[in-house]
Amino acid sequence: MMEKEFTLTKEQQVEVERQLAFLQRGVVEIVPEADFRKKIEKSVVTGKPLKIKLGMDPSAPDVHIGHTVPLHKLRQFQELGHEIQMLIGDFTGRIGDPTGKSETRKQLTDEEVKKNAETYVEQYGKILDMDKVTIYYNSEWLKPLQFEDVVKLAANMTVARMLERDDFEKRYKSGQPISVHEFFYPLMQGYDSVALDTDIEVGGTDQKFNLLMGRTLQEAYGKEKQVALTLPLIEGLDGERKMSKSLNNYIGIDEAPNEIFGKSMSIPDELMIKYYKLATDLPMEEIEKLEADLADGSVHPRDAKMNLGALFVEMYHGKEAAEEARNYFQTVFQKRSLPTDIPETKWEGESPIWIVDLLVELNMQSSKGEARRMIQNGGVKINEEKVEDVQLQVEVEDGMILQVGKRKFMKLTK
Repeated sequence: MMEKEFTLTKEQQVEVERQLAFLQRGVVEIVPEADFRKKIEKSVVTGKPLKIKLGMDPSAPDVHIGHTVPLHKLRQFQELGHEIQMLIGDFTGRIGDPTGKSETRKQLTDEEVKKNAETYVEQYGKILDMDKVTIYYNSEWLKPLQFEDVVKLAANMTVARMLERDDFEKRYKSGQPISVHEFFYPLMQGYDSVALDTDIEVGGTDQKFNLLMGRTLQEAYGKEKQVALTLPLIEGLDGERKMSKSLNNYIGIDEAPNEIFGKSMSIPDELMIKYYKLATDLPMEEIEKLEADLADGSVHPRDAKMNLGALFVEMYHGKEAAEEARNYFQTVFQKRSLPTDIPETKWEGESPIWIVDLLVELNMQSSKGEARRMIQNGGVKINEEKVEDVQLQVEVEDGMILQVGKRKFMKLTK
């Protein structure tokens, strides 16, 4: 179904150009761009907001900075008065998106899906005005489908087209198994757009195939085709791979302020501007000036990173927490002195005690293996002295201070 042409007044044309410029920040690709403009024009002329969809499968319980890139784009649409369709893929989540996966994903239980979805919705509110977001669960329309409906849905896509996807193609050529149900994931995601009459769907560049499936199916079902808007993926703290909790290269937005700030200081210098552009709402003029100042040396990367860390903390924990996190970092890492707010624990256990057992019992390390590795890597100190011996028997004293890594401290009292 083709978009209707609209005649715009001069004022309406100015508004269209304003929205287009605002919404294209950080975007990799708009497919097709001509339809994107037509949809904005239609909205400006009719006064009817566009329906903007973001689908997220509740496959992990926490939101990290990488997840926030499309959320910031939704916020921009929201500020322009458009309608946000927040889709929780409680049905597709049982399958798991095969995008970028080299093997079939483990299916989630109903309980896991529900628990993760609740966490997502709570954390989305740190970026979006959730009072102006409509939340959908795709089990509402996918679960009632009869087998006849599923066959009709599948008839709109060929196996050859499915195998054009990089992940499927690689697995097929390498002889790795592909379960038939995985082919239904992009079909179901596309059908979500049919059910919701979505105008624009937002997603990462790795979601392009799934986003375009929405256009294909909307056309097949006689609907107006959506526009696919893709955004960059943010590399994690290792500077190479996509940010992921499983790769431990992430900054979680629900983490403690000191943790967010400390991790921000580990962002590779060459990625700093990308984080500013995609994961904050800082005006582009300020970011461009910062980029120029970094290039000519008038701003040190460390200072820019500290400001970014403070900005992240302020966004998710408030201004006061941001200032405290900055002070904490400067005190502990720049001045190399102990923080003033070290948590205290009364020790009533045995003494002497093996250092590994002590760290695990204090929950400073999650396992004995992890504690051993941390000691061997020089990451454990007692009263600011590095522990060299993994077999050390510790005589616990009143006021003893343990440090694990750069950010974990504990004072023991007796």
